[in-house]
Formats: sequence, structure tokens, C-alpha cells
Amino acid sequence: MSVLLHNLSREREMENVHLAVEEEDIYSGYNDYNPTFDSEELENDVGFQQAVRTSHGRRPPMTAKFPGTAIGARPLATAFGARIPLASSMGRPMTGAVQDGAARPMTAVRAAGYTSSLTRGSTFDPLGQSKGPAPPLEGKNEDTPEEKIKILEKKVNDLIEESCMAQSIGALQLALEKAKEAGRKERALVRQREQSGNAEHINLDLTYSVLLNLANQYANNEMYPEALNSYQVIVKNKMFSNAGRLKVNMANIYVKQKSYPKAIKFYRMALDQISNAHKELRIKIMQDIGVVFVRMGQYSDAITSFEHIMSESPNIKTGFNLILCYYAIGDRERMKKAFQKLISVPLGIDDEDKYISSNDDNDSNMVIEAIKNDKLHQMERNLKVLAEKYIMTAAKLIAPAIETSFATGFDWCVDIVKSSQYIELANDLEINKAITYLRQKDFNQAVETLKTFEKKDSRVKSAAATNLSFLYFLEKDYDQADRYADLAMTADRYNPAALINKGNTVFVKQDYEKAAEFYKEALRNDSSCTEALYNLGLTYKKLNRLDEALDCFLKLHAILRNSAQVMYQLANLYELLEDPQQAIEWLIQVLSVTHTDPQALAKLGELYDSEGDKSQAFQYYYESFRYYPSNIDVIEWLGAYYIETQFCEKAIQFFERATLIQPTQVKWQLMVASCYRRSGNYQKALETYKDIHRKFPENVECLRFLVRLCTDMGLNEVQEYATKLKKVEKMKEIREQRVKSGRESSSRGRREGSAGSAETDVKAVSQPESQQTSPLLDSGRDSAHSSSTKGERLSAKMRSLPGSNEPYEASSPKEIDASYVDPLGPQMERPKTGAKRRVEDDDFADEELGDDLLPE
Repeated sequence: MSVLLHNLSREREMENVHLAVEEEDIYSGYNDYNPTFDSEELENDVGFQQAVRTSHGRRPPMTAKFPGTAIGARPLATAFGARIPLASSMGRPMTGAVQDGAARPMTAVRAAGYTSSLTRGSTFDPLGQSKGPAPPLEGKNEDTPEEKIKILEKKVNDLIEESCMAQSIGALQLALEKAKEAGRKERALVRQREQSGNAEHINLDLTYSVLLNLANQYANNEMYPEALNSYQVIVKNKMFSNAGRLKVNMANIYVKQKSYPKAIKFYRMALDQISNAHKELRIKIMQDIGVVFVRMGQYSDAITSFEHIMSESPNIKTGFNLILCYYAIGDRERMKKAFQKLISVPLGIDDEDKYISSNDDNDSNMVIEAIKNDKLHQMERNLKVLAEKYIMTAAKLIAPAIETSFATGFDWCVDIVKSSQYIELANDLEINKAITYLRQKDFNQAVETLKTFEKKDSRVKSAAATNLSFLYFLEKDYDQADRYADLAMTADRYNPAALINKGNTVFVKQDYEKAAEFYKEALRNDSSCTEALYNLGLTYKKLNRLDEALDCFLKLHAILRNSAQVMYQLANLYELLEDPQQAIEWLIQVLSVTHTDPQALAKLGELYDSEGDKSQAFQYYYESFRYYPSNIDVIEWLGAYYIETQFCEKAIQFFERATLIQPTQVKWQLMVASCYRRSGNYQKALETYKDIHRKFPENVECLRFLVRLCTDMGLNEVQEYATKLKKVEKMKEIREQRVKSGRESSSRGRREGSAGSAETDVKAVSQPESQQTSPLLDSGRDSAHSSSTKGERLSAKMRSLPGSNEPYEASSPKEIDASYVDPLGPQMERPKTGAKRRVEDDDFADEELGDDLLPE
């Protein structure tokens, strides 16, 4: 072996030796190449062409016996003359060559579909499809105890989740049913574990979740005893960690049940079981304890809790509650200190300047736009609004109590606010000071206080001018109201309250088109301004644009669903549009909101009467009389109804009440006497007529009835009453002649036009007082047709009652003037001002009235 190696190395050395006599060829070697890279014979290579034609074909095995490529066709000789195939240019063994009688794999890493024992003639099947489908997966055996327990656990968790989801959408009953079902399943799960011998593996977390959810659902459905029992089961089980915190929930239930001593007991028990590491939770529990003490009237104990909170972790709500407690016990100095603490409570809110872009950086501007109205910023705004509300309410509450006069107290509060972070609230407090003067009926001081704002910034100036315009409008000083409305609009053109006040001043001057423009502008600035929409509807009604007015009030009804005023206006508009059925339906809705409104009841009775339904009309008229027995129109209708139905005895009580209301009107006393006569009680009728004669000795109708009665009854006074009747009739004729001659002489000295106007004036003055109303306050009386028809119908009825052949009823049409005047008109038709008539229902509702005269 060593000899062979020596000869081989000797040959290689000789190859590199060149004879000196030979000339060196510098271009030799360029045509020498490795036969592996010979591409000229590739077209004749069968194996290569087969591989090119298909990517899935298998190249024939390349062995020494059956060369399949150009590599195998060029054996390379060695020193021993042996012919072996050259595997590669680097001298590696050829892929697929037979070594030791076994076929090698084509690559070092076996590919998909190839095996080391691949033989000729086998098909290409990389996915193994020739072996048939895969056997099915083994199914789980659900009969085993472990699988049953897992399935049951999953059902319990699903039921808990469904219960919570039902609660979140408000389906409290469904949530409770799911919670109960989860409890039953969980108990079945525990029994199954015990039967299988796995009692030590009971899932305590699942049991805790089921019991807690069940207790919560009981509490949500106001089933407090059951909720307390469920909480008690959790609290008493020592295996549940931190179960003592649930005593807070139990205390909350006792608060709802107004068992305040028990609530405080459980709050304190929960407080004892919570470590100092949970500071915020302890503070909240102490705050609840203080609130319960307030409800019990134990203000000293409540003050102790609130003071501890303000020293440890001050917050706005606790500071406000502390001021209320000091106010309840009347401690002035501590009220001042508590107000100063309330002012200094940090809110933890960033400055608003960070939401204002100060440069041209597009990236930063995009970030600012993204966070300008996000949830965090909304929360900050709500917290600031809440803090301002508490501070304003506290200042209005304590200002009259901390000093000898409320003005001095307001000044102290204003000074404290000006030196704090809420400096913008100082002006609002000044305006509330003016409103307090209004409540005390001190209008001059209120006006003087508001006038001090004329030189301040535009927002405050506009608010003060709006309030001044409102005050002067109520005092009917429309020129001053108009002046300050203009001033408010100049300071802030987008102030809807100022625009409404301006529209009202134009409305009273009967310039309805211009008033409508101001109301429309107010709506453009604030689409939710209900006062502007209401007044716009009234304006359209005055302009006889009833469809547009109806549209306004229908929109307003969509906003104010329970407003009796809006529904009454809708009923009145449908009446004007000659749709009594719709008017009746809207009036019934009015009564659903205000069940005892006598004017709405009377109006409904009038509509049924016009429809001919006397029974329904009587029902509503009588209900109106029950709630308000002083309405002359209702009394008159009821009396006439009983006379018409031949129940004169029942009509007497109504006409007697009318006599008490209008003792100077002789017609009611005549009707009482007439009812006595109709019922056959002539003696009582005679006494009544005599009484009327003593009160009204010049009444011709009374004397005529006396003469007739005395004649029929054969009394001796007939001559006396007949003589008086003649004298009264003669005096009446003389008086009428004098009036007639005076009119004729005056008419000759005047021109025809002036005479006509004078006649009109006389007619206007001669109207009943109840019909002389201002243009602004005329509500349901826009329909002259309705009123006159009502009056003519009732007057004709009263005139026709005695019958044409009745000698005792010579009543003239002037006996009963039944023209209808809508008593609800002055309340309904007056345009609303910019002030909001809204009172918050809280502990200090009267103190919240400061917002009445302020625009939003």
C-alpha cells in the first residue's frame, strides 16, 4: 500500500516538471474543462430531457451499470486505469451510485415521497394517497367521570356568563333565572365529584362565583332577604378568601331597607377586615358611613367621618357633604373653613391649554384632534362641571348663613372664589346674588347688581343684560326690556336667551313677522331651545299660519313628552282647524298629565257639547266644577243643563253659587227664583223675587214677575207692585229718550268717519270685562267663531227655556251672557322668556333656582 502511494505521488510531481528546452505556451490550459460542465451533449442526454419535460418525473437511477447522465458517459481514468464515475467537480461520489450493492438516496436529506429503498417502476406518490384514507380519529369517551365533570363545569360557567349578560341589558328576571340554574348545576357538580371520590378537587372559585352572582341578582331584583342569605353563606365560609368585603354589599342592602344601624354595623365590620393597603376602598366605606349618619340625623358622627376623609384623601363630594353637616348644626366658622377646603380640593385635571394646537406640526395637531373629545377628556370635563356645581350650590347655601346679611355672605364667598382656581365662578355668584334679591322682592337692588356687569367681559355682560331684559319684561316696561335685549345681543349675538327676549319685546308690539325671525335665529344657535320653538308656534298662530304652528308644537311635543301646555296648544290648533276629534284626543292627553286641571276639563266638556254628546259634556263640566267651583261659565252650563233636563231643583244650587260669586249680577238671582217657580214652590219664588226687588228696586223684570205672581196667588200687594212697575218703565223710557237725543246732537256735530269710530269705541267698551284681553294673552280666543257660536247657543237656550206661552219668563237676551272666554288663555298664550322654569329635585331645590334667569 505504501508503494502504491509513493508511485502516485511520484507521478503527480512529474506532471509539474517542465523541460527547460521546451518553450512555455502562455495560452495553454484555456481549453481544458471539467467534463461535468459539458453542455454540448445535453440534447442527447435521455435522462436530462425526461427531467426537463416533467417536474414530477423521476430521473432514472444513475448507477455505474446504467449511466443516466452525461456524467456517467465520461469515465475518468486514474493511475490504476480503473473507470469510476465522477460525482462532481469536487470529486464527490456520484448521487445514485451503487455502493456495496445498495442504492443511496439522491440527496443527503430525504425529500417527500422518496425512500431509501426506492426501486425502478414505482409510481410518484408524495402524499401517500395509494395507501387509502386515514383512519378516523378516536372519539372522546364521555362516559368517564372526568369528562362528565368537565362538561358540567363548562355549563355552569356558561350560565354565569349568560346571567351577567342579561343583567347588562336590563333583563333582571332572566338574569336571576340563569343564576339559579347555575346554582343547581354547581350543586350537582359537587355531588358528582363526591361520588367519584374527588371531593378534595372541588373548584372553590366556581362555587364562589355562583354564590356571588346569585346574591347580586337577588339584590338587583329587590329580593333583599334572599340576597342577604346568599351573602351570608359566602361570608361564613372560611375557605373563601377576602369574603369579608362582601359585608359592604350587605350594608348597602340594609341602607335600601332603611335599617341604618345595621348598615353602619356591617360597614364597620367590612372596614375592620380591609387592610390599610387598600386606602381608596377604606375611604369609600367611611364616606358611606358618613352618609348613613346624615340620614339618621347624627350630624356630629357624620362630621367625624367626613373630616377624617378630608384630612386623608380630600374630594369634592365629601367636602360638599361636610358643608351641609355644618350648615345643619349652624356652625358659621366651620362652614367658612369647610368652604375654603372645598375650593382647594385638587381635581387632578390637566390644563385645557394642552388641547389647543400652538404650532404647525401636523403630527402634534393630529394627536390633539384625537384626544380633544376622547373619553378621558370627557371625564375631566364632567368632573370639572360637577365641582363647579357643588361650589356654586355650597356658596348659595351658606352665603345667607355665615354673615348677618346675605349680601355680606355673598361678598365673602366671591372673594374666596376669586382667589382660587375657580375664578370664573365669581361672576356667576354675583348674578346669583341679584337673583336672591329678586326672591326677596327687592327689584331695585337686583337691577343695580345686574347693572354692575355692563362693563365686564362679553359673556357676563350678555348674561346680566338678558336678566335685566327679563325683569323689565315682567314689569311690562317693554322699552327697557327691548334696550337690554339689544345690549345682550350686542355682547353675544349667539345667546339664544337674548334673542328670545328680543323676540318677546317685538311680539308685544304685534310685529309677529319680525318676532318669528328672532325666534328662528335663536333656534339656529341652539336647536334644543324649547322656549324659542314654543314662542315661534304662538307667533305662527297669531299670523294664522296654523299648519306651521302645528308643526312647531308637534316637534316640541317630541322633545317635551309630558308638557301640558304643549298638548293644550295642539288641542287648540286642531280646534281651529275644525278637527274636534283630534282636539278631544289631545285634551284627554292633557288630563293624563294633569288629572285635576279644571280648565282642561271645561274645554273638553265644551267640545263634547259642540259634538252633541251631552252626557260626556256633563261629566267633564261637573268634574271641572268639583275642582274649581267658581268658574261662572261652568256653573252657567250646569244650571242650564239641569233646567233643560227638567231637574230645576238641582239647578238652584248652581245659580245660588253664581249669586255668591257675582252678587251684583241680578240675572243669577232671577234664575234662582225662576227655578223655584218651575219646581212648583211659588211661595219660595215670591220671597226670592221680593228679595231681588229690595236689592234692585229698578229692575223691570223682577217687578213684572211680582205682579204676575201676586195676581195669580190673589195677594193684595199686586197693586203696589203694578204702580212701581209703571214708574220704573216710565223712568226707563225718559232715560232712553235722553240718551237717544244726546247721541243725535253729538252725531250732528261730528263727521261721519269720527262718528263711526266713536260708535266702534262704545261697542268695544260695552263688552263684558272678561272679553277685554290683551293681544298677548289671548289664547284659545283666536277662534271668534267658536266663542260666538257658544255664546249664541247658550243665550238662545236660556231664552227658550220658559216656552213661548209662559207668562212668567219675559227674559230678554241680555239676561244671561254666555259668551265663552277661555280661562286657560293667559297661562298658555304668553310667550316664554329666555328664563328656564326648571327646578332641580334635590336637597336644596330652592337654591338651584339661580339658573332660572341665566342662559345656558
